Amino acid sequence: MTHHRIDTERPATTRRETLECMIWAGTGVLWTVASGVPVSLGLLGKAEAAEAVTKGFTFLQISDSHVGFDKAANPHALDTLTEAIAQIGALPAKPAFMIHTGDITHLSTAAQFDDAARVIGGARLDVHYVPGEHDVIDEGNGQAYSQRYGKGKQGAGWYSFDEGGVHFIALVNVVNLRAGGLGQLGPEQLKWLADDLRGRSASAPIVVFAHIPLWTVYADWGWGTEDSAQALALLRPFGSVTVLNGHIHQIMQKVEGNVTFHTARSTAFPQPVPGSAASPGPLTVPAGELRNFLGITNVAIRPGANDLAIIDSTLARS
Repeated sequence: MTHHRIDTERPATTRRETLECMIWAGTGVLWTVASGVPVSLGLLGKAEAAEAVTKGFTFLQISDSHVGFDKAANPHALDTLTEAIAQIGALPAKPAFMIHTGDITHLSTAAQFDDAARVIGGARLDVHYVPGEHDVIDEGNGQAYSQRYGKGKQGAGWYSFDEGGVHFIALVNVVNLRAGGLGQLGPEQLKWLADDLRGRSASAPIVVFAHIPLWTVYADWGWGTEDSAQALALLRPFGSVTVLNGHIHQIMQKVEGNVTFHTARSTAFPQPVPGSAASPGPLTVPAGELRNFLGITNVAIRPGANDLAIIDSTLARS
């Protein structure tokens, strides 16, 4: 387990060690989150993981499949997505559904969306999507995505739903994104979020998912959302809030009070640790090691408690 500390209250380039992020490698790490405080239960074997995911209500997160990507970092992104879906099919307990936290495709073409739908459909799960910036770069400024996944959604595709006693909120922070700039939610979506949360019990667990992190991982690379503070102010009164994101192609976690932030690996290619390279572009690793950097996330919600168990697994797991 490698620990990196980033001070998100100061410019990321200062690297002041006041807030702790965590990057994991290996088979998987189980985190139990009680009242917003995560407790690591260590690396899991198959039997332990099976026991964890069969207790209560579970769902899956995949992210950044970049269907259509064919550069050196992974010339076969569709194949590794297929491997991820096969791994999901082999889980000991069927999850209730799956979320995809964006960058389904690499260039938002119809063929890439078709390929992604065909492969992801193999999981035989309901899938809740949010767009990544690579899903809204078509000539219609996101029409290709919205025609497939925007039905019944608000604005650029935000929405909410309830499942198993948990309130899920899907946010969109990739519209009008400037190259290298921070994500944006915008006033219309923030107003909708305030309306969505109004009147809800503060004890109800909430899971928020979006593409770009809602905390500033590394501003120099645009790894954050510039108006996230307004969204988090609306969420902080709730006793258990988990925020799931993609975009940075690696696992990082931060806790602020009762809000836990967790980012996911890609199923396509890794990206560098913040500040360790000249740019956040695709990171090429030896072909034999690639699957150590790709993976899926399984989240278990325990009945009668606000505890979440988060299991991150790589495609290279035995």
